[in-house]
Amino acid sequence: MALTHPIGDMLTRIRNGQSAGKESVCVPASKLRESVLAVLKDEGYINDFRRIDVGKGRFDITVDLKYVGGQGAIQEISVVSKPGRRMYSGAAEMPKTLGGLGISIVSTPKGVMTDHKARIANVGGEVLCRVV
Repeated sequence: MALTHPIGDMLTRIRNGQSAGKESVCVPASKLRESVLAVLKDEGYINDFRRIDVGKGRFDITVDLKYVGGQGAIQEISVVSKPGRRMYSGAAEMPKTLGGLGISIVSTPKGVMTDHKARIANVGGEVLCRVV
């Protein structure tokens, strides 16, 4: 079965896994998903992720969720750009999440990065998701 929105599916699996108190969740692998997970790991929202071979040329990614004081490190995670409506932003108009307390993950020509790093690099792109 083909997914219409792979990033949205991954974020939903992470959100559901944290609300259920799981240690880790498994998502199908792709380069974009790995890039988004690398940003989440660098920003301290997840512990780690690793690529697992499931056979016949297919790979999955196991995401180790992070908890702080019994609560999930991710308070809120939501998709901004959807298949029916892509959201793009220039470097000057890059949205701040909760006045800079959270992050927005942006896909730019220089790679997937946070909104803060995109402003510093003076690049815009597609705003993928928002994390608090």
